[in-house]
Amino acid sequence: MSILPLFFLLLSLLPSAFSLSYPFNYSLHIDCGGLVNTTDAFHTTWLSDRFYRRRHLRRLRASPLPPPAGKTLRHFPISSGKKNCYSIPTPTAGGRYFLRTFTVYDNFDGKSHSPSFDVSVEGTLVFSWRSPWPESVSRSGAYSDLFFYHNKTVVDLCFYSIATDSPVIGSLELTQIDNKAYDFESAKNSSNYILVNYGRFSSGSDQWGPGFSNDTDFFGRSWQSDAEFRLESVSIANGVTIKSISAEKPIANVEISPNYFPKKLYQTAVMAEGNGGGVLEYELTVDAKLDYLLWFHFAEIDVNVTMAGQRVFDVMVNGENVNRIDVYNKVGGFAAYDWSYVVKNLSSTTLNVRLESVVGSPIICGLENYAIVPVDLKTIPDQVTAMKSLKASLRVPDRMGWNGDPCAPSTWDAWEGVTCHPTKDGSALVISQMNLSSNSLGGNIPSGLGQHSLVKLLLNDNLLEGQVPEELYSIGVHGGAIDLQVKWVLSLATQQVVSRQGFFRDNPPTLKSIRESKNN
Repeated sequence: MSILPLFFLLLSLLPSAFSLSYPFNYSLHIDCGGLVNTTDAFHTTWLSDRFYRRRHLRRLRASPLPPPAGKTLRHFPISSGKKNCYSIPTPTAGGRYFLRTFTVYDNFDGKSHSPSFDVSVEGTLVFSWRSPWPESVSRSGAYSDLFFYHNKTVVDLCFYSIATDSPVIGSLELTQIDNKAYDFESAKNSSNYILVNYGRFSSGSDQWGPGFSNDTDFFGRSWQSDAEFRLESVSIANGVTIKSISAEKPIANVEISPNYFPKKLYQTAVMAEGNGGGVLEYELTVDAKLDYLLWFHFAEIDVNVTMAGQRVFDVMVNGENVNRIDVYNKVGGFAAYDWSYVVKNLSSTTLNVRLESVVGSPIICGLENYAIVPVDLKTIPDQVTAMKSLKASLRVPDRMGWNGDPCAPSTWDAWEGVTCHPTKDGSALVISQMNLSSNSLGGNIPSGLGQHSLVKLLLNDNLLEGQVPEELYSIGVHGGAIDLQVKWVLSLATQQVVSRQGFFRDNPPTLKSIRESKNN
């Protein structure tokens, strides 16, 4: 099925739960391994797994964590190649998106070995699953999510096997969001980064959001309880009482562009009350050597605070005082106030956030933490197009894993038989060598492979037909990018056939005639 009719089919299946005040209505919910479209208890329509046609799926048992759709998952055995991808259509080229995945193992293969694999979005590594998984995650599953900018009409989400493990996925969700969402100050445009969720919580409430409750979040974010991150021992040691409060009035400044933070987020909060005003402290697990974007959410929902200066507290991040907050002074009472802060080059694997009283008790409604992941280099577009044509023409088998970007992510192996390197200016990746010999490939060599970066092309011992593209020869002679002798010998030619450089200019050979010449 082509992308265009599939895209319009999907649009007709989109849920109609979006508010008229929210300008984006594109959201896909994909049940990986599902055979039919379904609707869950939260009235979300899940599409059957139609973006990937291979039949590697298993039926799962029910689990305590609410599954996103049915009880199936998609797994990718090593026989289908080390790299397998979904290609998900988007409404336009250029836009910002929220991607959420649900992953579970549940011993579906009876091996009691949770798999190790990586996940990439458009050629950038975003998730790494390593065995053994925590038992609760292995059995019940876990959501992972991120924000990214995309400038094409199809998103490639790829899975890369570590050793011989089979990657698994339960569901995928893709939602278009405001182009300026989660914007932050950086040396580059924030569209050059992917924001990977490393913790998102709502204070004074249980876990809520899509998959857990009917509460609305236009982006599809789910929110954990702050109790999962709060250091209770700090409060007890300092004689502090943690108090949850709820708003008695409507909250202003909610569900507005560009981040559309949900109103439920500001309807509850926690305060730390005690001698000297109290302390709230949270600890989030992170990976070292990355920058992190913290997004704080406040609202003064205590009816006893009626003027500026009654509640003032400092925000400490890993022991550094980064801001002093007076919510009422900023926005008044019963109004949302959001503030962000970037933690540079974190050296530890924990991120500590501490709210210390200056006047009164500190208060917080929620907190988000995102790793700022630079977008990886990609293969130059012309070579991607040429390589996809080559894959189709030569009928490259699944076992070679020719899916997604030929060279990216740069931390993975390139397509089997392909060698890549960065361009001189470091702005992209290019293909420098291809060794596709002895792979039982058949068909024609398409045009478009004549790139100056290509210095070696090995195609011997295959069953190729048709004419050799003139551009391969001409680049080898005039640009020096291809070793002419090696090229033709390893394209089933012989020394006799390529003895004169000018021979092919006037007599372009077919691969069939080259094979016959070699056999004579």
